[in-house]
Amino acid sequence: MSGALSHIRVLDLSRILAGPWCGQLLGDLGAEVIKIERPDGGDDTRSWGPPFLQGKSDGDVTGDAAYFLCANRNKKSVTVDFTRPEGQKIIVELASKSDVVIENFKVGGLQAYGLDYESLKAVNPGIIYCSITGFGQTGPYAKRPGYDFLIQAMGGLMSITGRKTGEPGAGPQKVGVALTDILTGLYGSVGILAALAHRDRTGEGQHIDMALLDVQVACLANQSMNYLVSGTAPIPLGNSHPNIVPYQDFPTADGHMIIAVGNDTQFTRLCDVLGAPALAIDDRFVTNRARVENREALIPQLNELTIKLKTTDWVSKLEAVSVPCGPINDMDAVFKDPQVVARGTKIELPHAHSGVAPSVANPIRMSVTPVSYHSAPPELGSATMDILTSILEIKPERVRELEMMGIV
Repeated sequence: MSGALSHIRVLDLSRILAGPWCGQLLGDLGAEVIKIERPDGGDDTRSWGPPFLQGKSDGDVTGDAAYFLCANRNKKSVTVDFTRPEGQKIIVELASKSDVVIENFKVGGLQAYGLDYESLKAVNPGIIYCSITGFGQTGPYAKRPGYDFLIQAMGGLMSITGRKTGEPGAGPQKVGVALTDILTGLYGSVGILAALAHRDRTGEGQHIDMALLDVQVACLANQSMNYLVSGTAPIPLGNSHPNIVPYQDFPTADGHMIIAVGNDTQFTRLCDVLGAPALAIDDRFVTNRARVENREALIPQLNELTIKLKTTDWVSKLEAVSVPCGPINDMDAVFKDPQVVARGTKIELPHAHSGVAPSVANPIRMSVTPVSYHSAPPELGSATMDILTSILEIKPERVRELEMMGIV
């Protein structure tokens, strides 16, 4: 084990995405992450497919779903049924020897098993205990279940996503990935790191209360501030930007491209390349404020110009004068993009069932304590014997007894 967090042990009781994403990030940074799963199937996402990871032999698709693979590398899978006293004892003992616990059960859900923060704090006062729920530990919605799709709706993201109001196909639209879960996992890891820094100075652990709804509202960024400053609720603008123009997709002779003009100088250079320098000195378009106010007049004129050449031709011309632009890539194009290739974004990890498992590199680049990839997402229960015998010093015969009893 190496990395900035190589001295940290994480007990990951979470499943699905937000919690596992948080745990994977800590594992990438060097922490030892012990993933606790149900003996009868493990994390739900192991079966959320197709697609499933192909086995070493042709036609063997008994591996885990791609969904599970995206959030569980650098972990050790230990199966424990903590609804039973013997399983609860194992979790408590592991928590007593861990630095961090991550869980995403419903509010109060672990209290019945003696695995809530107060119970584990009693055996490990320095524990950092991160709870991830839909709505948080307090408030009128605290007891409700919360899923990413629901939170995108309730948290305002869907109200500003989709085709422009009034256009064909308009209506609330979710983002194409469970973004609220991902962001909650990221915020959770930041909170854990801050809590660890506090513990380093004081020896004091703490409880971290992460709510998907809180995170979603916090991440509305300029859109929420647009509302708070103006009192007017933003509406969907398709691929347009509420505060910057032109900053959207444009048609080309063979598809579409993105032009992301961030200042007036870039707009002038854009107009020169498009062969319409007069647009840059038109009073309606000379400043970004004017362009936002007059976007309905400007965008159709730009559309008539961009459709004359292919995407690659425009990108070449605009890049030459430092106007931000680019193609709209599908996944195949993304992973073939020379910049993505050069940055080593696609990686492969040795996997017992399949030989190798594909993965996407962690984007954090550190000069002294770099991210490391020491294991692919684990097979269910693959580390149970090792963890119970090495950390808890349970004899192998007893582990096998617990296995026969269905506890591990």
